Amino acid sequence: MKDRTIFNNQGVGVLSRSLFVLAAFIVAAGCAGTPEQPPKIIYESGRNHVRLVKDPDSIVNTHPANLSPADIGTLLRSVRSWERRNFIHRLFSGEADKTRAFRNEEITILAPALSKALAQAAPDERAYFHISHATDEGDEESTTGWLSIRNGTLYLSLSEVHDRHGPEPDISKYERQMPNVPERSTGFDVTFEPEEYLITVKSGGKLFAPDQREELQIKYREALAALPTYPGLEPRQPLKPSQP
Repeated sequence: MKDRTIFNNQGVGVLSRSLFVLAAFIVAAGCAGTPEQPPKIIYESGRNHVRLVKDPDSIVNTHPANLSPADIGTLLRSVRSWERRNFIHRLFSGEADKTRAFRNEEITILAPALSKALAQAAPDERAYFHISHATDEGDEESTTGWLSIRNGTLYLSLSEVHDRHGPEPDISKYERQMPNVPERSTGFDVTFEPEEYLITVKSGGKLFAPDQREELQIKYREALAALPTYPGLEPRQPLKPSQP
């Protein structure tokens, strides 16, 4: 009787392990069968590109959205950035001058592509953009960010604005005392002008990360109604009346 009990217990143990292995195999097969969708490329030329990516912050964006290239250009023209300075730096040098975060030639590239991206975006997606060009000194200057719309608010996040760096990975970005910890790039601040259309600015970023995140939340409809339209880009097409 005792031997039979031991045999039964062993049988139950083998069956349990078999079921566990089978369940793990089914889960792994399910995960392998639904790979994450790659970003959808909207525009790509050299190192400049605009893509649709998953939005980790929202699945209820008001997408697709109808903003013309002229609308996008008008909004981007009103974004300002400046170097972030500490108290000592400001004491000796004053506040940094505000400059446009997007130059005319950058808006010419981004506005049509971002307009197209928002028109194709799903509620759980946002538009990612990166523009870069070589400077006269041989460096590379980059601006990177994300754009989405939610409930009448335009969310513009930026991780770098006209950030200058080497064209190749630069080991000087890493602390010699702590070789695995990259130095932070020069910090920056951003705003939208006139600020009466700015809801808030949120700063973020990960500890020891070489970049930062500055998110502008903009009342874009009110801004577009009040600001002069950016010239030279396709305006929003009026809706055609339905035929009787």
